[in-house]
Amino acid sequence: MYASDMRVKVASSGLYTSPDVVVVCGTPVFEDREVDTLTNPTVIIEVLSESTEACERGAKTANDRKLDSLAEYLLVSQGYPHVEHFVRQTDNPWLFSKTSDLQGSIELTSINCKLELADIYDKVEFDPDHTAVSRE
Repeated sequence: MYASDMRVKVASSGLYTSPDVVVVCGTPVFEDREVDTLTNPTVIIEVLSESTEACERGAKTANDRKLDSLAEYLLVSQGYPHVEHFVRQTDNPWLFSKTSDLQGSIELTSINCKLELADIYDKVEFDPDHTAVSRE
């Protein structure tokens, strides 16, 4: 697993992105010997903020999902409990699901991982208008 300092290159478009979290199953493949640009992510997780949400939902998501190795893609809301999950199907379209229940979970089958929303939002409190407020 890599944090936001790992770039990802989408070979088909030639574009680079910087996901918030990147997971690789198997051996990571890098663009060059600098080992700072991954070309074979299995899972990408993006945390949405007010300033990045439009970009994350638009061209960047469409570009990232062109990666042949990518099996799952998550968009995690920063302002309220909400996770959108995209899973690549065998014939290549993406299956979409979402959950906003803090008691819910997301199954990342490609990496055999279960993410509990309560864990994702562990240090976050939400006020009545769904604005996130840090508990620390």
